[in-house]
Amino acid sequence: MDQGFFLLFATVSVITALTLVLARNPVHSALALMACFLQISAIFVLLEAPLLAVIQIFVYVGAIMVLFVFVIMMIDVREAVLQRFLPGGNMAALVLLVLLGIEMVALELWSGRFSLTQPVTVRGGDQVRQLSTTLFADYLLPFEVASVILLAALIGAIVLAQKEQR
Repeated sequence: MDQGFFLLFATVSVITALTLVLARNPVHSALALMACFLQISAIFVLLEAPLLAVIQIFVYVGAIMVLFVFVIMMIDVREAVLQRFLPGGNMAALVLLVLLGIEMVALELWSGRFSLTQPVTVRGGDQVRQLSTTLFADYLLPFEVASVILLAALIGAIVLAQKEQR
């Protein structure tokens, strides 16, 4: 029974992810992203991780999607497509990208805590403590990559929302 639900949620998640990428209307893409987040939350429930499911709904469906919808409504999408993404030279963005990459590699080499083993699942006990220890010790690099991606998305939203100074 659980495998059937997993296959259902995973299939709908992949379909909504494809809809997200292929939709021409940005509002439809945002709605497909929200549906994909909800499917991932349902998969977390199946994996008996209710804390992650609630965090997925509150943070991503609640907060991030509201931010995306506000940015979509703030900018004129037709005008933004005609303009270049970063007017002027892109050298500063390239230098920043290289510096962030060097920082992430240094964090990975410095910590020495990355392992290729499967995470240990503990039933019961203090799940929040276990989650935080696993997140910030064993999976520091993926956590940092996710934060850099969110920072890049925020900067991109700010750049797109600004009207070009003339």
